[in-house]
Amino acid sequence: MNIITKLMYSLHRILGTLLCILFLMWFLSAFVMMYHRFPRVSAKEKLQKQELLSASGDSLPDITSILSRLPKGEKVRKLTLDRSLGQTIFHIRTNKGIHELHLDPSDTLSIIDNERIRQIAALWSASPIAYLHTLDQWIPFGELKKEMPIYKIHFADDAKTQLYISSQSREVLQLSNRNERFWAWLGAIPHWIYFTWLRQDATLWSKTVIWLSGIGCLMVIAGIWVTVDVWHRTRKSHRQGFSPYRKKWYHWHYVSGIFFGIFVLTFTFSGMMSVADIPEWIHKPALKSSPLRTLQAKAPQPEDYTLDYRTMITSFPEVRQIEWSNFREHPYYTVKDGKGEQYIDATDSVPHTLQLQEKEIREGVESIYDTDSIPAHQRPELHMTLLNHFETYYRDMSSMYRGRSQLPVWKITVDDSDRSVFYIHPETGIIRYVNTSSRWKYWSYTAMHRMRLPGLNSNTTLRKTVLWILLLGGTVTSVTGIVLSINYVRRKCRKKQKRLL
Repeated sequence: MNIITKLMYSLHRILGTLLCILFLMWFLSAFVMMYHRFPRVSAKEKLQKQELLSASGDSLPDITSILSRLPKGEKVRKLTLDRSLGQTIFHIRTNKGIHELHLDPSDTLSIIDNERIRQIAALWSASPIAYLHTLDQWIPFGELKKEMPIYKIHFADDAKTQLYISSQSREVLQLSNRNERFWAWLGAIPHWIYFTWLRQDATLWSKTVIWLSGIGCLMVIAGIWVTVDVWHRTRKSHRQGFSPYRKKWYHWHYVSGIFFGIFVLTFTFSGMMSVADIPEWIHKPALKSSPLRTLQAKAPQPEDYTLDYRTMITSFPEVRQIEWSNFREHPYYTVKDGKGEQYIDATDSVPHTLQLQEKEIREGVESIYDTDSIPAHQRPELHMTLLNHFETYYRDMSSMYRGRSQLPVWKITVDDSDRSVFYIHPETGIIRYVNTSSRWKYWSYTAMHRMRLPGLNSNTTLRKTVLWILLLGGTVTSVTGIVLSINYVRRKCRKKQKRLL
């Protein structure tokens, strides 16, 4: 046995002893996560709690008078209108900051006090509030620290419902009940190593996941090396039987390693890639600026929309939120009610469904490469195809887009160094951009960790069956590894005791 093989045996034995319980936790929690997600409040749930814009009863002003209240020199980047707890509010993001404007310039946003918090809480549960307190330090999401202090509300119901509300934005951050929290502790929390004391520091948390996964990959690689060496020596010695081991735990660890060792490696590596970025030495994007930002540039200002937002409220009496949107110079409204979204063209005074034309989509993508840094003769060619089926990098995302059909979609392939592909849906303006980096990310995480593979994406039952088989194999490998690790530690302890005697 050469020195490298000896090193691999030692690495697998030592690292396996240290990480075997962690691996078992990852596999068992993955089973739970297939059926129970981490409790969060979806955008659809938040929208359903908002009031109808048509219920304001106020004489709505024209958009120009609203925007005139912004500080001079600020350009609108995003504008949304909604209504909650009797207040109709324009949420405006400009090139210099964020503003929330009430209909009446003399009015201000309601002060966030206990009474206001109780009014918001009443929208989410009919049960009385058992008690309420502010959460000053404990919060599992590091990015939510800007919302501090956070109100934590305990409802007096059988489900033990808890609600978190920001004192800064008045936004509901999380809603959970006892059952959801139970499954989270068995699923997402251990799988993501999502413990509060660690997750509060996002950088430390991501580094911890990367290092644990990386060391785990080294342990599995050493295990595969050992398996190949044992297999080779067994065949060379002409021993009978599939496995050379007579002890059952060694036998089953060896057998499960043969069949599932590669999966355990890809599962561990892809888990690391869920938080790690694709390094630039593998691929550095050629485009310096975001292509999506370019396609949303040259946005017309809200006061230049031909279709008045007040017409939208009249035409869609169930609307709860209106967002001013655009595809390049083409303006449209995203109208949201309690069930879904509608995309309404704003280039006409009469509402009608958005339908981007092939020519403007082509010109939009061409504008990304129409820069001084790229000479005209070096600009890449574009190839447009109207897709009527899903493919690897454009799959069914109905749950994200609330059941709306995402086909047909324009696929624009660009002959550039990034092998760029744009999927642009003409009826929504939704854009999906794929380049070499995103392909690396897809295959290193999504495909390997979640089994989002061609042939499985369209068949949920088959995909879950494959996941069950693979996760069971990983679980058997981990359980047998734990038993062998315990036996290894016991042998070490006995030897140490003998030396002391």
